[in-house]
Amino acid sequence: MACLFAVAPLSAQVIEYETVEVVADHFDSGGERSLFLTFRDAPTALSAVFPAGPAYGPFRVLGDGRAALVDVTDARSPGQFAAMLRDYPGITSIEMIDCPGTEDDLANLRLGRMIREHGIATHVPAGGSVRSGGVELFLAGAHRYADAGAEFAVHSWMDDTGLEPDDYASNAPENRRYIDYYRQMGMSPIEADAFYAMTNSVPFSSARWFGAGEMGLWVRLEGAGA
Repeated sequence: MACLFAVAPLSAQVIEYETVEVVADHFDSGGERSLFLTFRDAPTALSAVFPAGPAYGPFRVLGDGRAALVDVTDARSPGQFAAMLRDYPGITSIEMIDCPGTEDDLANLRLGRMIREHGIATHVPAGGSVRSGGVELFLAGAHRYADAGAEFAVHSWMDDTGLEPDDYASNAPENRRYIDYYRQMGMSPIEADAFYAMTNSVPFSSARWFGAGEMGLWVRLEGAGA
């Protein structure tokens, strides 16, 4: 897989980020991440372009082998995703239109593994917004596409006691679960550590934004959407 170091060493690149304040929520079970934007309406306008198909929690069936992810995930999402695939087994790709993140990080990681196990592709169209825990779901795609104009946002998580990743040992389960996940999604140990450090480079209450070009430095993007 052509990841960060296959493109160029990170130290040799000059990457600029925009840091903005957002509305961020954390939940009682710990480690959840979501960014509900209050200053952008592009994802809402984009979602109107897609037909309002059958709903399975945050997923909408679009037809032609496609589903859309248009809302935050939670503890019910893996079951809802399984029900959607049961009823529509021909789904091969997920359009990630407005993905604020998750209310249950453990369930979200389980959902990501389900996406990968079923060989489903992930696609962020122009104007699509994938934020916080939604980034893990994008990484889960067996094939990943991100059009010019797609946006991503990451930040550190916060548990229900107010602690963030740096408050735990690097090898603590609270941190290892993400690094292990990134490795399962195809990253090398070095790449997984580096990507996780990048997601935690801003605190929970802020966000680091980047586009498809930056995402392509971390993971391989395929097809015209790259």
